[in-house]
Amino acid sequence: MDQIKIGKFIAECRKKNNLTQMQLAEKLNITDRAISKWENGKGMPDSSIMIDLCNELKISVNELLSGEKIEMKEYNKKAEENLFELNKSNEKKNKIINYVVIITIVLIIISVIELFFVIIQLKKVQLETTLNQAQNTYELNIKVNDLEERLKKLEENN
Repeated sequence: MDQIKIGKFIAECRKKNNLTQMQLAEKLNITDRAISKWENGKGMPDSSIMIDLCNELKISVNELLSGEKIEMKEYNKKAEENLFELNKSNEKKNKIINYVVIITIVLIIISVIELFFVIIQLKKVQLETTLNQAQNTYELNIKVNDLEERLKKLEENN
């Protein structure tokens, strides 16, 4: 779909119906900036307001999506072309959504793996600390035992 062509068509129809951007916006409960974006080809009307927009402009949705008035003999052909274009547009959006989902899943997996390695590292540090404490305790016990033996010998000698 040619957004610029559609935008010019919206502006043309709005002017034919003696409406300002502000007046049309008020009737559709949207901002006049939205109307301006459409008319400048920088956006498209949301599907939720297309029928109301078409009613205000006295055109069909098919004509809106074509960006021109359609003769009755070409109406079906234009409708098929517009449906094809909408389907193509939806497929592009779905591909983008799929890519975003895949990237998100990959990032989550990477984060989980990284978290797993951080936990392993923390466990390793904790284990080393525990081993050091055990070794220090063992060494202290040996010293205490040695001191107890010396004390015993001293007591026996006295």
